[in-house]
Amino acid sequence: MRKISTMKNRTPKSVTRGRVAVVTGGLVAAIALGSTAAIAAAPSDSAPASATAVQKQAADQKAAAAKQAADAKAAEAKKAADAKARANGWVTPTTGYVLGAGYNQAGPHWAHKHSGQDFVVPSGTTVRAAHTGTVVTAGWGGAYGNNIVIKHGSQLYTQYGHLSKIEVHVGEKVTTGEEIGKSGSTGNSTGPHLHFEVRTTPYYGSSVEPLHFLRAHGVNP
Repeated sequence: MRKISTMKNRTPKSVTRGRVAVVTGGLVAAIALGSTAAIAAAPSDSAPASATAVQKQAADQKAAAAKQAADAKAAEAKKAADAKARANGWVTPTTGYVLGAGYNQAGPHWAHKHSGQDFVVPSGTTVRAAHTGTVVTAGWGGAYGNNIVIKHGSQLYTQYGHLSKIEVHVGEKVTTGEEIGKSGSTGNSTGPHLHFEVRTTPYYGSSVEPLHFLRAHGVNP
């Protein structure tokens, strides 16, 4: 005798499939929602990091600009200090020279002993101010030919003789190393050279030993 099956103990296949579809659809929806939430959350998570990077870049640029300004200021200060040091210093009155007749040297070329130091250079060589000062003589000086005298302070002058060219005028202020003329052989001269004197007045007869003076002021001719 066969048993008669009842409907209450069976679940229709269509219902089962429906439940599976609902569950599957729910899982897919949940996964999709999770992915969307993750994607939506990503920009908000990276936003603070991006802002921090921008702030750091701005700070770095500001620091670099400040350093550049400080370096420029320091370079300008050094340039000014160097210029001041040069102005306060001494130099030889020309370059590329050979020392010629010395101070107080006797000889037939001078009525008395030699009153300065000769720097033997070709005619046309640059002659420069040995120290900062004011031009008090610029013109013909008799035996000195074309000559320049510069006042550097109370009882301190330098003189430059036998020039082929004078490039300054009386009253002009000059600085250490500035070109004031060209060497030559004008006046009482036996050949191209620069006659250089250090004096206590602007006039002949007040000279002091120039090489000793220059060495005492940091110059080694």
